[in-house]
Amino acid sequence: MTIGGRPALLLALALAASTCAAPATPTAPATAPTPRPTTEPTDRPTAPPTTAAPTPTLGASATPSATPSGGPDLANVQLTLEPFLDGLDQPVHVTAAGDGSGRLYVVERAGRILVVDDGAGPDRPFLDIRELVGSDGGEQGLLSVAFHPGYASNGRFFVDYTGQSGDTVVAEYRRSADPLRAEPGSERVVLTVEQPFANHNGGLVLFGPDGMLHIGLGDGGAGGDPLDSGQRGDTLLGKILRLDVDGAEPYAIPADNPFRGDDGVRDEVWALGLRNPWRFSFDRSTGDLWIGDVGQGDWEEIDFAAAGAPGGANYGWNRMEGPVCFTEGCDPSRYVAPVAAYDHGQGCSVTGGRVCRGTASAALAGAYLFGDYCSGRIWGLDAAAVARGEAVEPVLLLESGLSISSFGEDESGELYLVDLGGAVYRIVAPGE
Repeated sequence: MTIGGRPALLLALALAASTCAAPATPTAPATAPTPRPTTEPTDRPTAPPTTAAPTPTLGASATPSATPSGGPDLANVQLTLEPFLDGLDQPVHVTAAGDGSGRLYVVERAGRILVVDDGAGPDRPFLDIRELVGSDGGEQGLLSVAFHPGYASNGRFFVDYTGQSGDTVVAEYRRSADPLRAEPGSERVVLTVEQPFANHNGGLVLFGPDGMLHIGLGDGGAGGDPLDSGQRGDTLLGKILRLDVDGAEPYAIPADNPFRGDDGVRDEVWALGLRNPWRFSFDRSTGDLWIGDVGQGDWEEIDFAAAGAPGGANYGWNRMEGPVCFTEGCDPSRYVAPVAAYDHGQGCSVTGGRVCRGTASAALAGAYLFGDYCSGRIWGLDAAAVARGEAVEPVLLLESGLSISSFGEDESGELYLVDLGGAVYRIVAPGE
C-alpha cells in the first residue's frame, strides 16, 4: 500500500453499484446468485459503454433551467483526481470518524477497515472481520462503516456486511484502548435482514444530522423485483431505514418515523420504492438527503429529500424506473420523481455522491457530484437549485476511466473518490 501511487488494474467485478444494465434478451449472470425462491430473473450489466454519450437528462417532464446566479459554474470546472492511497483490495467506502483526529477509514469488501493516520497507510487494519463476512457474490461483503456522533468519547461505530449465509447484518463495534484499533470481540448485532438473492444488498450505514442511523437496503435482488419488495410495507427490503441506536437495544424506533404505528408499513422505514440505494449522503451544510438508486435495464437515478422532510417518500420502484414507467399502466404522479436520471447509453450503475463543501475544490462549492461505476463518468448538479425545486441539467465533469464504487468526505469537507480497482483519490477543482 502506498500514498500517492497509481491504482492497481481495474477489476471486472460487478459490485452492488453495477447490477443495473441488462441486455435486451436476458442472459445468465456472470456470478450466479443463490436464491431461496425457486426461480430468479437475471439482472447483470453488459460491458460498460465505450463511446461518448450526452450528459444525463432530467425526468421526462422536466425542463432544465440555466445555472442560477451564485451557483457553481460547472461548465468551466477543471476537475482532477489526485492520487491519495493505492494498493487496496477492492475498496468500497471511505469516511472520517468526526472525532477531530483527521483520520480516514477505508473499507475493503472482503472484510477489513483500514485507518489512514497523518498521511500514512496502516500496517494493521482497524478492524478485520473477514471470518464473519460472506463476499463470494460480487455484491456481497463488508460494505460500509458509520461512526457514532459521539465516537470521540464513546468509541462506538457501526458496519453493514453480508454474513456467511448471505443475509445483511448491521452491527455495532467498539474502539479499543489503542485509537488505531477496534475491539474485534465487541460485536453487537443491531439488525439482520434475510436476503433472498445475492445481489441488491444496498449496504450503506450513515448517521444523519439528527443523530439517527440510516440504513440502505436494496430490493433483495434478481431482476424486476420479483418479490415486489420496493412497494411492500411488510419487508425492510427496497427501503431506507431510520433507527435510534441509543434509545434501546438493539434499537428504538424514532418517535417521528413516518410509518410508526402504521400496520401496513414497518416502523423502521424512512423511505421506500428503492431498487438498490447503494450510496446516499447528507449535505453537511443543509442536511438535505441525496440518494443514488441503481436502475434496472434503462435508467439510473438521483433522488432527493429536503432537510426537515417528514419521511415517507415513495421513489417508485418497481412501478417506475428513473423518470418512466417500468410496469404497464403505472401512475407517475403517485411517486417522487428523481431530480436527475441518465440512460444506459451513458453508464449502467449510478454511484451516489456528495455535495462539495471543502476548500480544495472551491470551483465545486455547492455542487453535488455523482458518478457511474461502469463508465467512470462523473457529473455535477447545482445542489441549491435542486433544493429550490428547479430542474437543473447535470454537467459531465470528467471521464475518469475508473470503477467508481463510492464517494467520501473527510472531516473538513474535502471529497474523495473510491476506485474498486484498488485506490482512493482526492477530488480537486481549485477556484479562481
